[in-house]
Parts: sequence; C-alpha cells; structure tokens
Amino acid sequence: ERGPPDLRLHRDPVLEPGPDPGDPGPGAAPVRAMYYGEIKDCDVANGEGVRVSLFVSGCTNHCEHCFQPQTWAFDYGRPFTEETEDRILALLSPSYVSGLTVLGGEPFEPDNQSAVLELVERVRRALPQKTVWCYSGYLFEELAAGEVGDHSRVLLEQLDVLVDGPFVLAKKDLGLRFRGSSNQRIIDVPASLAAGEVRLTEEFMQ
Repeated sequence: ERGPPDLRLHRDPVLEPGPDPGDPGPGAAPVRAMYYGEIKDCDVANGEGVRVSLFVSGCTNHCEHCFQPQTWAFDYGRPFTEETEDRILALLSPSYVSGLTVLGGEPFEPDNQSAVLELVERVRRALPQKTVWCYSGYLFEELAAGEVGDHSRVLLEQLDVLVDGPFVLAKKDLGLRFRGSSNQRIIDVPASLAAGEVRLTEEFMQ
C-alpha cells in the first residue's frame, strides 16, 4: 500500500554530500551546460497545489537580500543532465502532483533558456495535464518581446503562470501568496499573450 508522499523537501548538496538519484551515472557527461541547485519533490510554497520545483543555477539580477544567493553562480550544484530530466518526469507522474515550477537562480538567463525549454517541452508532451509555473526577475513584457536571450518568447509560450519581476526588499510582504514582494506579478500567461497585455491571476494576487 502506498504511504503518504515524502514531505522531506530536498537534500542539500553541501550539507549532505554523496550520490543523488538525479545525478549522472559513472562516466556520464552532462548533455547541456546548465546546473541546478536542488529539486523539491513536494513543494507547496511556489505555486498552486503540490509541485515539483527545479531551482536552476545562474542569475545576473542579484536582488538585494535574495533568499539563496548561492544560486547566482552558474556552476552551483550539479550538472543538469538527461537523467535529471528523467527524475523530474518521474516525480511529476503521481496524480497528487499538480505540476512543475522552475525558479532559481534565473530560468530565463540566456545561458539557461535552451535547457529549461527542452525540459518544459518534454513535460508538455509527456504530462499535458500538469501546469507549469516559472519565476523570473525579468518582466513579462521583456520576455514576450524576445528581448532576453534567443528563446525567451518561445519559453514563455510554454508556461501557464509566470511570477515576474525582481524581489524588492522595500516591498517585501510576508502576507503575500506565492511571491516575496508586492511589485511581483502572478501572470496568466496564455490569457496575457492572447490579449497582448498582462492579465493577472487575481485569485493569487489578493
């Protein structure tokens, strides 16, 4: 009989060294140049429902009082490999998991876009019923206009929800849902792209 989901969020790669289920096997080479800091397999803080969250490495935004500045380094953590993708797909499979959240670090950093896009497209093909959320320090308008890297628009088109904007310490509000500061917006991406302007997910912005 299946027990309750494992509520242990993640294993810290620094404090708990050793092999991880998502690590490449002996002799395996990374298939892309992105790294990741951690994967949370039962996350309820970064999007609606129970989610699998991928924290990618690399960020040039450097928000003041960022909650995990170690992820600014592009080589922090582990290489993101095909085996890592396989693990994420397996973690997403149970019916109680609502979807995938990608955050970081910065998923829309130009150096990260190809790997994130490939992952999200694979999730869309294999598990189309799951939702995809993404957190970015860039603004929706910049991403929709293709102003950030080569793939920002096409990656944006794969998302259900984007939480956009940098964390601003002066606007920090612990009472906010799914965001850290009041300048950040929780955006319904398909509705916004169809309208040609931002449409907020009002139920989460309150």
